[in-house]
Amino acid sequence: MEAATAPEGSPARELPGDNAARIVEAMRASVAAKGIAGSTFDHVAREAGVSRGLLHYYFGTKERLLVEVVRRECQVRGELLHQAVAGADGADELIDALVRSFEELLGEGFSEVVMFYELLTLAQRNDGIATELAELSRTLRLQLAEALRAGSQAGVFELRADPGDVACFLLALADGVMIRRMSEPELDVRRLMDQAVAAARALLA
Repeated sequence: MEAATAPEGSPARELPGDNAARIVEAMRASVAAKGIAGSTFDHVAREAGVSRGLLHYYFGTKERLLVEVVRRECQVRGELLHQAVAGADGADELIDALVRSFEELLGEGFSEVVMFYELLTLAQRNDGIATELAELSRTLRLQLAEALRAGSQAGVFELRADPGDVACFLLALADGVMIRRMSEPELDVRRLMDQAVAAARALLA
């Protein structure tokens, strides 16, 4: 069984070729499908097509590999956020782009979201994971805030609050709708989405 605590001060070493990406993606998919407890080094090694010993050599523990998964998640979510807001010409287009991105995430199922909340739970007792998750959240918030600030300065739309506050509020809206959908899978969230969009529009003109 993997160690329970990641080694402090020993970042994962770089793997040659595509091995690093394959291992991290395999762990990412495994946590989403099987949870953290079910994501053993044996399973991840098989999915990545490498030896179990190689995972131990380069990552040491499951938690150290999970830190790399969080970093990858930060990159993926940042790219999706950038795609959602790039090219928006006005407040309506910006909101439509964000809603469309959120609906695409809902349409793909909950695997990515479940993975994030699994890691969030682990972060309550693992400082390394907590640090990476905090950076993920901060990065997403700052990326959205910068997009909002740029649009406001270019005259594309008007903000009725600080860009950072608006970004934080929009992300909180998305988090709330997602949690409600996960807790009540049969609930039709379209009316809730309509209310969330109305709240967002109140901050954009």
